[in-house]
Amino acid sequence: MYHLLFNLVFRRMDPERAHEVAFRLIRLVAAVPVLGVVVARLSASPSTGAVRALGRVFPAPFGLAAGFDKNALGVAGLRMLGFGFVEIGTVTAHPQPGNEPPRLWRVLDQRALRNRMGFNNQGSAEVARRLQRLRSTPGGRSLVIGVNIGKTKVTPAEDAAHDYAISARRLGAYADYLVVNVSSPNTPGLRDLQSVESLRPILQATRAAADEATAAAGLPRVPLLVKIAPDLSDEDVDAVADLALELDLDGVVAVNTTIAHDLGEGGLSGPPLLSRGLDVVARLRTRLGPEPVIMGVGGITTAADAREYLAVGATLVQGYTGLIYEGPFWAAGINKALARDAARGPHDPAGR
Repeated sequence: MYHLLFNLVFRRMDPERAHEVAFRLIRLVAAVPVLGVVVARLSASPSTGAVRALGRVFPAPFGLAAGFDKNALGVAGLRMLGFGFVEIGTVTAHPQPGNEPPRLWRVLDQRALRNRMGFNNQGSAEVARRLQRLRSTPGGRSLVIGVNIGKTKVTPAEDAAHDYAISARRLGAYADYLVVNVSSPNTPGLRDLQSVESLRPILQATRAAADEATAAAGLPRVPLLVKIAPDLSDEDVDAVADLALELDLDGVVAVNTTIAHDLGEGGLSGPPLLSRGLDVVARLRTRLGPEPVIMGVGGITTAADAREYLAVGATLVQGYTGLIYEGPFWAAGINKALARDAARGPHDPAGR
Protein backbone atom coordinates (compact mmCIF):
# COMPACT_ATOMS: atom_id res chain seq x y z
CA MET A 1 0.00 0.00 0.00
CA TYR A 2 2.73 2.47 0.93
CA HIS A 3 4.77 1.73 -2.19
CA LEU A 4 1.67 2.46 -4.28
CA LEU A 5 1.13 5.73 -2.40
CA PHE A 6 4.78 6.65 -2.84
CA ASN A 7 4.73 6.04 -6.58
CA LEU A 8 1.39 7.74 -7.20
CA VAL A 9 1.66 10.70 -4.82
CA PHE A 10 4.91 11.35 -2.97
CA ARG A 11 7.21 10.58 -5.90
CA ARG A 12 5.43 13.28 -7.93
CA MET A 13 5.89 15.90 -5.20
CA ASP A 14 8.92 18.03 -4.46
CA PRO A 15 10.90 15.96 -1.92
CA GLU A 16 10.96 18.66 0.75
CA ARG A 17 7.24 19.29 0.32
CA ALA A 18 6.54 15.55 0.56
CA HIS A 19 8.56 15.44 3.79
CA GLU A 20 6.48 18.27 5.27
CA VAL A 21 3.19 16.62 4.31
CA ALA A 22 4.22 13.21 5.68
CA PHE A 23 5.56 14.68 8.90
CA ARG A 24 2.35 16.65 9.51
CA LEU A 25 0.37 13.46 8.97
CA ILE A 26 2.51 11.57 11.51
CA ARG A 27 1.97 14.33 14.09
CA LEU A 28 -1.77 14.44 13.36
CA VAL A 29 -2.19 10.69 13.87
CA ALA A 30 -0.25 10.85 17.14
CA ALA A 31 -2.47 13.68 18.38
CA VAL A 32 -5.67 11.62 17.93
CA PRO A 33 -5.71 9.55 21.14
CA VAL A 34 -7.43 6.36 19.94
CA LEU A 35 -5.74 6.32 16.53
CA GLY A 36 -2.33 7.04 18.00
CA VAL A 37 -2.67 4.21 20.52
CA VAL A 38 -3.72 1.75 17.81
CA VAL A 39 -0.74 2.62 15.60
CA ALA A 40 1.63 2.48 18.56
CA ARG A 41 0.39 -0.99 19.49
CA LEU A 42 0.85 -2.21 15.93
CA SER A 43 4.40 -0.83 15.97
CA ALA A 44 5.42 -1.96 19.45
CA SER A 45 8.45 -4.23 19.79
CA PRO A 46 8.72 -7.02 22.38
CA SER A 47 10.55 -6.09 25.57
CA THR A 48 13.29 -8.56 24.61
CA GLY A 49 14.55 -5.91 22.20
CA ALA A 50 15.41 -3.37 24.91
CA VAL A 51 19.04 -2.25 25.15
CA ARG A 52 20.75 -0.65 28.14
CA ALA A 53 23.27 1.95 27.02
CA LEU A 54 24.40 5.43 28.04
CA GLY A 55 22.82 4.87 31.44
CA ARG A 56 19.38 4.58 29.83
CA VAL A 57 17.09 1.79 28.70
CA PHE A 58 16.41 2.09 24.98
CA PRO A 59 13.10 0.30 24.29
CA ALA A 60 14.51 -1.00 20.99
CA PRO A 61 17.92 -0.77 19.33
CA PHE A 62 16.88 0.91 16.07
CA GLY A 63 16.21 4.64 16.25
CA LEU A 64 15.63 7.60 13.98
CA ALA A 65 18.75 9.48 12.91
CA ALA A 66 18.98 13.25 13.10
CA GLY A 67 17.62 15.25 10.18
CA PHE A 68 14.00 14.18 10.03
CA ASP A 69 12.71 16.11 13.06
CA LYS A 70 14.98 19.13 13.29
CA ASN A 71 12.87 21.07 15.80
CA ALA A 72 11.44 18.41 18.17
CA LEU A 73 7.99 18.82 16.66
CA GLY A 74 6.98 15.18 16.38
CA VAL A 75 9.00 12.99 18.74
CA ALA A 76 5.93 11.21 20.14
CA GLY A 77 4.60 10.52 16.65
CA LEU A 78 7.91 9.08 15.50
CA ARG A 79 8.12 6.86 18.57
CA MET A 80 4.56 5.76 17.71
CA LEU A 81 5.91 4.41 14.40
CA GLY A 82 8.22 2.00 16.21
CA PHE A 83 11.53 3.81 16.49
CA GLY A 84 13.21 2.86 19.76
CA PHE A 85 14.56 6.38 20.16
CA VAL A 86 14.54 9.65 18.24
CA GLU A 87 17.52 11.92 17.64
CA ILE A 88 16.31 15.44 16.90
CA GLY A 89 18.22 18.18 15.08
CA THR A 90 20.61 19.23 13.91
CA VAL A 91 19.95 22.23 16.20
CA THR A 92 22.16 25.31 16.04
CA ALA A 93 22.69 27.97 18.69
CA HIS A 94 20.76 30.52 16.65
CA PRO A 95 17.83 30.10 14.23
CA GLN A 96 18.73 29.83 10.57
CA PRO A 97 16.82 29.13 7.35
CA GLY A 98 19.35 26.77 5.82
CA ASN A 99 20.39 26.79 2.19
CA GLU A 100 18.23 28.01 -0.66
CA PRO A 101 15.93 25.43 -2.33
CA PRO A 102 16.12 23.15 -4.11
CA ARG A 103 18.08 21.34 -1.43
CA LEU A 104 16.68 17.80 -1.25
CA TRP A 105 16.62 15.21 -4.04
CA ARG A 106 15.60 11.58 -4.35
CA VAL A 107 18.07 9.24 -6.04
CA LEU A 108 15.50 6.67 -7.07
CA ASP A 109 17.75 4.14 -8.76
CA GLN A 110 19.77 3.81 -5.52
CA ARG A 111 16.83 4.34 -3.12
CA ALA A 112 18.95 7.13 -1.68
CA LEU A 113 18.60 10.82 -0.84
CA ARG A 114 20.89 13.75 -1.57
CA ASN A 115 20.56 16.87 0.54
CA ARG A 116 22.15 20.26 1.06
CA MET A 117 19.68 21.44 3.71
CA GLY A 118 22.22 23.47 5.68
CA PHE A 119 20.97 22.95 9.25
CA ASN A 120 17.63 24.74 8.76
CA ASN A 121 16.12 24.92 12.27
CA GLN A 122 14.40 27.22 14.75
CA GLY A 123 17.42 27.55 17.03
CA SER A 124 18.36 26.10 20.40
CA ALA A 125 16.27 28.48 22.51
CA GLU A 126 13.01 27.56 20.76
CA VAL A 127 13.82 23.85 20.66
CA ALA A 128 14.71 23.95 24.38
CA ARG A 129 11.31 25.47 25.17
CA ARG A 130 9.59 22.77 23.16
CA LEU A 131 11.54 19.97 24.85
CA GLN A 132 10.84 21.49 28.27
CA ARG A 133 7.10 21.30 27.57
CA LEU A 134 7.44 17.75 26.27
CA ARG A 135 9.46 16.60 29.29
CA SER A 136 6.87 18.11 31.67
CA THR A 137 4.44 15.31 30.76
CA PRO A 138 4.69 11.63 31.78
CA GLY A 139 4.60 10.55 28.15
CA GLY A 140 7.32 13.00 27.22
CA ARG A 141 9.57 11.86 30.05
CA SER A 142 9.25 8.25 28.87
CA LEU A 143 10.70 9.02 25.44
CA VAL A 144 14.39 8.45 24.71
CA ILE A 145 15.52 11.60 22.92
CA GLY A 146 18.94 12.39 21.53
CA VAL A 147 19.78 15.99 20.63
CA ASN A 148 22.16 16.61 17.74
CA ILE A 149 23.84 20.05 17.79
CA GLY A 150 25.79 21.86 15.08
CA LYS A 151 27.51 25.16 14.36
CA THR A 152 25.51 28.18 13.25
CA LYS A 153 26.56 29.01 9.68
CA VAL A 154 27.49 32.63 10.39
CA THR A 155 29.65 31.75 13.40
CA PRO A 156 33.37 31.89 12.51
CA ALA A 157 35.30 28.66 12.94
CA GLU A 158 37.37 30.19 15.73
CA ASP A 159 34.17 30.76 17.75
CA ALA A 160 32.74 27.30 17.10
CA ALA A 161 33.34 26.00 20.63
CA HIS A 162 31.34 28.87 22.12
CA ASP A 163 28.54 28.29 19.59
CA TYR A 164 28.25 24.59 20.46
CA ALA A 165 28.38 25.45 24.18
CA ILE A 166 25.35 27.74 23.85
CA SER A 167 23.27 24.87 22.45
CA ALA A 168 24.56 22.38 25.02
CA ARG A 169 23.75 24.73 27.89
CA ARG A 170 20.20 25.25 26.64
CA LEU A 171 19.44 21.67 25.61
CA GLY A 172 21.53 19.42 27.86
CA ALA A 173 18.92 19.10 30.62
CA TYR A 174 16.30 17.76 28.19
CA ALA A 175 18.43 15.26 26.27
CA ASP A 176 19.05 11.59 26.99
CA TYR A 177 22.27 12.10 25.04
CA LEU A 178 23.93 14.92 23.10
CA VAL A 179 25.68 14.54 19.74
CA VAL A 180 28.23 17.05 18.47
CA ASN A 181 27.81 17.14 14.70
CA VAL A 182 30.98 18.25 12.92
CA SER A 183 30.41 16.08 9.87
CA SER A 184 27.63 17.55 7.74
CA PRO A 185 28.92 18.58 4.30
CA ASN A 186 26.32 21.35 3.98
CA THR A 187 27.76 24.04 6.28
CA PRO A 188 30.94 25.57 4.80
CA GLY A 189 34.03 24.59 6.77
CA LEU A 190 32.17 22.38 9.24
CA ARG A 191 33.99 19.17 8.34
CA ASP A 192 37.31 20.91 8.96
CA LEU A 193 36.32 20.87 12.64
CA GLN A 194 36.79 17.07 12.65
CA SER A 195 40.55 17.56 12.92
CA VAL A 196 41.68 16.73 16.44
CA GLU A 197 43.12 20.21 17.01
CA SER A 198 39.77 21.86 16.18
CA LEU A 199 37.55 19.18 17.71
CA ARG A 200 39.16 19.04 21.14
CA PRO A 201 38.11 22.54 22.32
CA ILE A 202 34.61 22.05 20.89
CA LEU A 203 34.06 18.83 22.80
CA GLN A 204 35.56 20.28 25.99
CA ALA A 205 33.36 23.38 25.83
CA THR A 206 30.27 21.31 25.03
CA ARG A 207 30.99 18.94 27.91
CA ALA A 208 31.42 21.81 30.37
CA ALA A 209 28.26 23.60 29.22
CA ALA A 210 26.15 20.45 29.32
CA ASP A 211 27.41 19.71 32.83
CA GLU A 212 26.38 23.20 33.92
CA ALA A 213 22.89 22.64 32.57
CA THR A 214 22.32 19.27 34.18
CA ALA A 215 23.85 20.33 37.51
CA ALA A 216 21.57 23.38 37.63
CA ALA A 217 18.57 21.12 37.00
CA GLY A 218 19.67 18.53 39.57
CA LEU A 219 20.05 15.89 36.90
CA PRO A 220 22.76 13.31 36.15
CA ARG A 221 25.42 14.12 33.59
CA VAL A 222 24.14 13.83 30.02
CA PRO A 223 26.12 11.46 27.77
CA LEU A 224 28.11 13.14 24.99
CA LEU A 225 28.95 11.64 21.58
CA VAL A 226 30.51 12.96 18.38
CA LYS A 227 29.23 12.26 14.85
CA ILE A 228 31.78 11.70 12.11
CA ALA A 229 31.80 11.56 8.32
CA PRO A 230 32.29 8.44 6.21
CA ASP A 231 34.78 10.38 4.12
CA LEU A 232 37.42 10.56 6.85
CA SER A 233 40.54 8.55 6.15
CA ASP A 234 41.10 5.51 8.34
CA GLU A 235 43.89 7.39 10.11
CA ASP A 236 41.55 10.27 10.91
CA VAL A 237 38.91 7.85 12.19
CA ASP A 238 41.56 6.46 14.54
CA ALA A 239 42.50 9.98 15.64
CA VAL A 240 38.89 10.83 16.53
CA ALA A 241 38.56 7.55 18.42
CA ASP A 242 41.73 8.33 20.37
CA LEU A 243 40.39 11.79 21.21
CA ALA A 244 37.10 10.28 22.36
CA LEU A 245 39.04 8.05 24.75
CA GLU A 246 41.25 10.93 25.91
CA LEU A 247 38.23 13.12 26.73
CA ASP A 248 36.19 10.24 28.13
CA LEU A 249 33.37 10.74 25.62
CA ASP A 250 30.48 8.34 25.88
CA GLY A 251 30.65 7.30 22.27
CA VAL A 252 30.68 7.99 18.55
CA VAL A 253 27.93 8.17 15.93
CA ALA A 254 29.10 6.78 12.58
CA VAL A 255 28.44 7.86 9.90
CA ASN A 256 26.98 11.04 8.38
CA THR A 257 26.22 11.54 4.67
CA THR A 258 28.95 11.18 2.07
CA ILE A 259 30.29 13.57 -0.55
CA ALA A 260 31.90 10.67 -2.45
CA HIS A 261 29.51 10.89 -5.41
CA ASP A 262 29.14 12.78 -8.69
CA LEU A 263 25.47 13.76 -8.38
CA GLY A 264 25.95 17.41 -7.47
CA GLU A 265 26.07 19.39 -4.24
CA GLY A 266 25.18 17.88 -0.90
CA GLY A 267 25.58 14.69 1.05
CA LEU A 268 24.28 11.30 -0.09
CA SER A 269 22.44 8.99 2.33
CA GLY A 270 20.92 5.54 1.99
CA PRO A 271 22.25 2.22 0.62
CA PRO A 272 25.41 3.68 -0.96
CA LEU A 273 26.67 4.37 2.58
CA LEU A 274 26.30 0.86 3.96
CA SER A 275 29.70 -0.59 3.13
CA ARG A 276 31.74 2.37 4.38
CA GLY A 277 29.54 2.75 7.43
CA LEU A 278 30.21 -0.84 8.43
CA ASP A 279 33.95 -0.41 7.90
CA VAL A 280 34.06 2.73 10.07
CA VAL A 281 32.06 1.13 12.88
CA ALA A 282 34.27 -1.96 12.86
CA ARG A 283 37.40 0.22 12.96
CA LEU A 284 36.00 2.34 15.78
CA ARG A 285 35.15 -0.71 17.87
CA THR A 286 38.66 -2.06 17.50
CA ARG A 287 40.16 1.29 18.45
CA LEU A 288 37.73 2.23 21.25
CA GLY A 289 37.48 -1.15 22.94
CA PRO A 290 34.27 -2.66 24.32
CA GLU A 291 32.92 0.10 26.55
CA PRO A 292 32.11 3.27 24.54
CA VAL A 293 28.80 3.32 22.71
CA ILE A 294 28.85 3.29 18.91
CA MET A 295 25.70 4.25 17.04
CA GLY A 296 25.84 2.74 13.57
CA VAL A 297 23.99 4.72 10.92
CA GLY A 298 24.19 4.78 7.15
CA GLY A 299 22.47 2.67 4.54
CA ILE A 300 20.23 0.58 6.78
CA THR A 301 17.21 -0.57 4.79
CA THR A 302 16.53 -4.04 6.20
CA ALA A 303 16.87 -5.89 9.48
CA ALA A 304 19.82 -7.72 7.90
CA ASP A 305 21.60 -4.40 7.43
CA ALA A 306 21.02 -3.51 11.07
CA ARG A 307 22.32 -6.93 12.13
CA GLU A 308 25.52 -6.29 10.17
CA TYR A 309 26.13 -3.08 12.08
CA LEU A 310 25.52 -4.80 15.41
CA ALA A 311 27.76 -7.70 14.39
CA VAL A 312 30.74 -5.41 13.66
CA GLY A 313 30.44 -3.52 16.91
CA ALA A 314 27.54 -1.07 16.97
CA THR A 315 25.66 -0.79 20.27
CA LEU A 316 22.63 0.87 18.69
CA VAL A 317 21.60 1.57 15.10
CA GLN A 318 19.82 4.43 13.34
CA GLY A 319 18.20 5.15 10.00
CA TYR A 320 16.30 7.82 8.11
CA THR A 321 16.32 7.35 4.34
CA GLY A 322 14.58 3.97 4.55
CA LEU A 323 11.56 5.65 6.12
CA ILE A 324 11.03 7.61 2.90
CA TYR A 325 11.18 4.55 0.66
CA GLU A 326 9.79 1.81 2.92
CA GLY A 327 6.96 3.60 4.71
CA PRO A 328 5.67 4.23 8.24
CA PHE A 329 6.07 0.72 9.65
CA TRP A 330 9.65 0.33 8.46
CA ALA A 331 11.26 0.91 11.87
CA ALA A 332 8.74 -1.31 13.63
CA GLY A 333 9.57 -4.18 11.30
CA ILE A 334 13.29 -3.85 11.91
CA ASN A 335 12.93 -3.61 15.68
CA LYS A 336 10.58 -6.59 15.81
CA ALA A 337 13.10 -8.65 13.83
CA LEU A 338 15.93 -7.60 16.17
CA ALA A 339 13.78 -8.43 19.20
CA ARG A 340 13.19 -11.92 17.80
CA ASP A 341 16.95 -12.28 17.39
CA ALA A 342 17.47 -11.29 21.03
CA ALA A 343 14.83 -13.77 22.18
CA ARG A 344 16.57 -16.61 20.32
CA GLY A 345 19.87 -15.78 21.94
CA PRO A 346 23.24 -14.81 20.49
CA HIS A 347 24.32 -18.38 19.71
CA ASP A 348 21.32 -19.29 17.59
CA PRO A 349 22.38 -19.12 13.92
CA ALA A 350 18.88 -17.93 12.99
CA GLY A 351 19.43 -14.86 15.18
CA ARG A 352 22.64 -13.70 13.59
